[in-house]
Amino acid sequence: MSYDPSPSPRDPSPWDPIPWNPPTPPRQNPYPPAPNRDAYPTSPSYATYPWQPAPPPHPPAPPPPRRAATRAPLGHHSDLRILRSAYRRQRRVATLTALGYFTVFLFLSAYAPSFMTGTVADGVPTGLLLAVLQVPVTWLAIARYEGTARRRVDPLADLIRRQAALDAKREAAR
Repeated sequence: MSYDPSPSPRDPSPWDPIPWNPPTPPRQNPYPPAPNRDAYPTSPSYATYPWQPAPPPHPPAPPPPRRAATRAPLGHHSDLRILRSAYRRQRRVATLTALGYFTVFLFLSAYAPSFMTGTVADGVPTGLLLAVLQVPVTWLAIARYEGTARRRVDPLADLIRRQAALDAKREAAR
C-alpha cells in the first residue's frame, strides 16, 4: 500500500472557482400576524350583557396619615454635604500633588533639556535627582491624604454614621 499525495480528480482544488448560487427570495408567511394582545383591554368598557348590573364605582383610597418630621432626613443633611466637600478637597490635593510634580518633571524633560542635564553636586544630573525625588513626593501625597482623612473626613463620617444609627432606631420604634 503506497501513499499517493496527489489529489483525486473528484476532490475540488483550492483554486477552483466557487459555484455561484443565486440568492433565494425570502419566504412569505401565508398566515396573518397574531393580534397584539396588549393593545386590547382585558374587559370591555361597556356591559357585555344588558341584564348585567353596572359595576359599583371605586372610591379613591384615603391617603395615609402623615407624621411631621422631627428633623431633615439624612440624605439632605448639611453634614453630608460638608463630608462630600471635605473628601473632594482631600482627593484633589493628593492627586494634584503627585500628578503635578510628575507633570513638572515631564515638562522640564521635554522643554528644558539643558537644565535637566546640568549637574547638581558631584556629577549628579538634575534630571536624575528630580526623578529620584518622585518617590518621596508620592509618599508625601499619601501621608497628607491619610492625615487629612484622620483629621477632617473620618470624624465627619463617624458623626453621620452615629446619626444614621439613631435614625434607624427611631424608625424601628415607630
